[in-house]
Amino acid sequence: MTHTTGSTGSADTTTALKGTDAPQALATGEFPIPPNGKLSTREKKWIVYDVGNSAFVLLSTAVIPIYAKSLMPADGNIVSAWGYAQTIASLVIALLMPLLGSIADVQGMKIKFFLGFFGTGVVMCCAMALPLTWLPFLIVYVLATIGLNGSLTFYDSMLIDTTTNGRMDKVSSHGYGWGYVGSTVPFIVCIALIFGGPALFGWSTVACTRASFVITAVWWVAFTIPLITSYRQVHYRATRDHAREAIRGTFRELGSTFGKIVRNKPLWMFMVAFFFYIDAVNTVISMSTSYGTQLGIDSTQLVVALLVTQFVAFPCAILYGRLAGRFGCKPMITVAVAAYMGIVFFATFFLKSALEFWILAILVGMFQGGIQALSRSYYGKIIPKDHANEYYGFYDIFGKTASILGTFLVATTTSLTGNASLGVLSIAILLVAALVFLFLQKDPTKTV
Repeated sequence: MTHTTGSTGSADTTTALKGTDAPQALATGEFPIPPNGKLSTREKKWIVYDVGNSAFVLLSTAVIPIYAKSLMPADGNIVSAWGYAQTIASLVIALLMPLLGSIADVQGMKIKFFLGFFGTGVVMCCAMALPLTWLPFLIVYVLATIGLNGSLTFYDSMLIDTTTNGRMDKVSSHGYGWGYVGSTVPFIVCIALIFGGPALFGWSTVACTRASFVITAVWWVAFTIPLITSYRQVHYRATRDHAREAIRGTFRELGSTFGKIVRNKPLWMFMVAFFFYIDAVNTVISMSTSYGTQLGIDSTQLVVALLVTQFVAFPCAILYGRLAGRFGCKPMITVAVAAYMGIVFFATFFLKSALEFWILAILVGMFQGGIQALSRSYYGKIIPKDHANEYYGFYDIFGKTASILGTFLVATTTSLTGNASLGVLSIAILLVAALVFLFLQKDPTKTV
């Protein structure tokens, strides 16, 4: 059931609004902004959560694997351990999100679930600062990652309540872009503390690293406040008065939604393509530092190179949003998938030293933000708005299950062969499959 709300506009305003922009404008009392117009206050407050949570993502990519490696025995394999940790976190999210997402489509529930996962992520991020051996540390990290990824599912679905179809590419791209550059601020502080803290404060490097977890959590909280104090759920499928009945019907709703997805050929073909290509993206992001560490690349070089990735990703993500407005969202996603094919081959056959890792970091930065941002906005355009959380729950099944497959594949191949490069190479098969489905899929946005 789609909600109704009182209109703050006149009858003339109502008739002037068209298509998917009308429900949001009438619900929020705001006139639609032209696709190329400046970001609104509402859009900016949504974007800043990307700035907050990206600080933990960057720390997870650059610092936490190195710290986890230092906790392991000398003969421990961080690539395998890290791969399995990422796999477990992704599996939990993939199993939970469709169910919780369906419940969150009830009026007022989306923000509650968001706060629950966000709070879990922040608390566990702080808990990583406790003195822990490597296995308990990885368990706490898995819980923090579950909190992060769970909050992102609901955050992504908030996009449809924040802006209109015509502006989704722009707003989503700005989210990833500012998230990349904004996350470097606490990251630089943390790195300065880790490398300079022992001399300035007399702390050990381990103590400084633990303090960086708390700094990141504080930053995450600070940049979440604007979102949680301003967000309003515009699209929902039931009112609060009918929440109990809606929750009871969750499993029925899930079955119905799955049936609708199966009958919607352009939608399920994109979801299958997304399943394959996001595997490569998430695996490259989550495994890059552990892979570089295993190759013996100096940790300082790894950290600085990944910092460069953030600065490269900022303008490239925003540029991708503009190019999508000119050439279309799907064509730009396809270009990024092809680029990741080249990145995987480069990492497999040429990554041997710090110089190659720097090149890899720059290449990833050029396409990482664009493909993530456009996938999020493209999906938001082709799904029913009043069941957004439920559909984004299935989106997470495909995205997180792909992460399970990718990290598990890399970890298992590395364990069996003792060669991490072979694990990276296996991702190319998934990218080829993604390109096939993208070429076969008919773009529904072109018919609107």
